[in-house]
Amino acid sequence: MEILSNNAEETGKIGLEIGKQLKGGEVIALTGDLGAGKTTLVKAIAKGLEIDKNILSPTFTIVREYEGRLKLYHFDFYRLSSEDELYEIGFSEYINDEHAVTIIEWADMFENVLPEDRMNIQIEYNGEDSRILRTDFDI
Repeated sequence: MEILSNNAEETGKIGLEIGKQLKGGEVIALTGDLGAGKTTLVKAIAKGLEIDKNILSPTFTIVREYEGRLKLYHFDFYRLSSEDELYEIGFSEYINDEHAVTIIEWADMFENVLPEDRMNIQIEYNGEDSRILRTDFDI
């Protein structure tokens, strides 16, 4: 599926709808260039999960956890140098939690550690504010 978002507000509406549909146990793999809107999308998905806290990028902490209708585990693989760092923090436990949603920014850096049944979202620039979101699931 391909979705055109003309601005950050529209990306937020898309993310909110995704978040409302999640049931738990999903792993969402986000890819896209720096500044493409990955964290913007995560913030909106978190709203759909009824999470009230400010969502911060986990670039330096690798993972942040939030409570809402479902737990949210928000990962960022950008600064990781190896898969070993993921195993050290118990990554497999996070992605197997059926009462949580796991969202991974820069997921393409270590795709081989991700489950095959993950939901993929690729965000591409389509002009200054416009983005194209490509997914392998219906929104």
